[in-house]
Amino acid sequence: MEHDISLIATISMGLVLAFIGGLIAQKVSLPPLVGYLLAGVALGPYTPGFVGDAHIAGQLAEIGVMLLMFGVGLHFSINDLLEVRGIALPGAIVQIAVATGAGLGLALLWGWTVGAGLVFGLALSVASTVVLLRALEQRNALDSLNGQIAVGWLIVEDLAMVLALVLLPALAGALGGEGEARGVASQLSGGSVVVTLLLTLGKVAIFTALVFVVGTRAVPWLLQLVARTGSRELFTLAVLAIALGIAYGSAELFGVSFALGAFFAGVVLSESDFSHKAAADSLPLQDAFAVLFFVSVGMLFDPSILVREPLAVIATVLLIVFGKSIAAFAIVLARGYPIVTALTVSASLAQIGEFSFILAALGVSLGLLPPEGRDLILAGAILSITLNPLVFAGIDPAANWIKARPKLLSWLERPTGFETLPDRDKSPSLKDHAIIVGYGRVGSDIVDVLKEQGLAFVVIDQDRRRVEDLRKRGISAVYGDATAPGVLEAAGVASARLLILALPPSYQKRQILTLARDLNPRIDTAVRTHRASELAYLKTQGIGFAIMGTREVSLGLLGYTLTSLGLTPERAEAIVKTARLSGDGAAFEPSEDADLPEAPELREHRESEGSS
Repeated sequence: MEHDISLIATISMGLVLAFIGGLIAQKVSLPPLVGYLLAGVALGPYTPGFVGDAHIAGQLAEIGVMLLMFGVGLHFSINDLLEVRGIALPGAIVQIAVATGAGLGLALLWGWTVGAGLVFGLALSVASTVVLLRALEQRNALDSLNGQIAVGWLIVEDLAMVLALVLLPALAGALGGEGEARGVASQLSGGSVVVTLLLTLGKVAIFTALVFVVGTRAVPWLLQLVARTGSRELFTLAVLAIALGIAYGSAELFGVSFALGAFFAGVVLSESDFSHKAAADSLPLQDAFAVLFFVSVGMLFDPSILVREPLAVIATVLLIVFGKSIAAFAIVLARGYPIVTALTVSASLAQIGEFSFILAALGVSLGLLPPEGRDLILAGAILSITLNPLVFAGIDPAANWIKARPKLLSWLERPTGFETLPDRDKSPSLKDHAIIVGYGRVGSDIVDVLKEQGLAFVVIDQDRRRVEDLRKRGISAVYGDATAPGVLEAAGVASARLLILALPPSYQKRQILTLARDLNPRIDTAVRTHRASELAYLKTQGIGFAIMGTREVSLGLLGYTLTSLGLTPERAEAIVKTARLSGDGAAFEPSEDADLPEAPELREHRESEGSS
């Protein structure tokens, strides 16, 4: 009896092709998402070769949507939104209305229904959070004023799309949808649009109240109970069970979408003390299914539309890249923000992504959007994401061109007082301080002692919430990847005395060391390492101090063993010191006569301690 392996084949080929496509996209400086979508195209029925099971891919995509929305909720920050509410809230709403109206106009011009036009316009109005965050991180702008506004703007867009996912099924019949409305609301409404809408909103309100009243108490209690077991597997399972369980339960009991349920599950979990661990543990599975989601979306794309409807594709791309951007540019300037801010927000919105795919799939399933509309949305997404790096690269030249024309600049920039906003990306005004890269278990211990001793330091970490927590405690912290341009500069590396790499196993340490020494050749360095081979490499690079944790534990046990077996403490300490500095070793300090790039003040301090 032959076994059905369509599930295995679809997942395997999907991941393999996505890896190849993502790697190629990364190599040519494109977001990997483009490679994932093209992998789906190769796996779909419209291209030759292996064809994946569309039904199975669709269900995998549903899981991907749930985990994507769970991640959005998990990283949702009401504080980020409140800080820029004066521009993000009205700006996003107006921009969504303009883009939706323009999409509706195109759809009516092509002979589509009003319902199809609304879905098409909504899908083109929302930018991809994944693409935006990656673009801002690469420019080290995520934590800047411009980055705050762009992220806040997208939060409003995401919330608006969550509302659209709730309302579209309820309004499908009135908008000309062919699918039958299902659920209690449609049965009780008797076909009335108003009653259906009110019942749908009522169910969502009840669901929301239950999630925030019961969930905010039950979820942290459950995670604390699981955390006490000490089992990482159980904790990860608990996080996934909460995410998928709430999503599925909300759909079955309240008739709301999987996406909305997963989003609220993430929001509830984000308020608990376990949010960092939950995000870290669920990230691998979230990434894997998100990739399968993009692959499944690509499988639905018919590339022949590029030949059949070239003008429609061009119009769609122009609306995404220029239409939305011009609208956002005008809105930001009208609120009194500078040219660079307006250009950054405009570039951030000049693409579409995951929410657009979710809306397109929902529109097709409800009979509102024709398959041709879905193909245009997918074509627009692939092309706009591909062009987005070029759009971002044009920000500085465009800003310089405008600033070189004072009359045009004075006409565009009209300060109204709204441009004042605290910028969290200002470089700390420190000198002879320490820079600690990584605020995990090791980094946090170092920070606690340095703060207690009143010593100057700055922390660099890639976890936004950790950075926010540090700043609330009055600790200087920079958000970002230390290998990204500008991050080390923001931490004041040029005037720093010491660089501490307290990172987990990573291939970035060598790059960080190189970047830091390029900016400050005399900076002292201390590195946490995990492999003897890496330690041997660091010895050749003239670092100030390196330590390998596992070997240091063994040497600590060795010292106790020697004294327990009768050796004097002095003799045991000498043996341990010899073992530490010989062979592979657990720690490395350069010899006193070594000619190394160092901070002389530190050496003098260390020598004076040794002579005392």
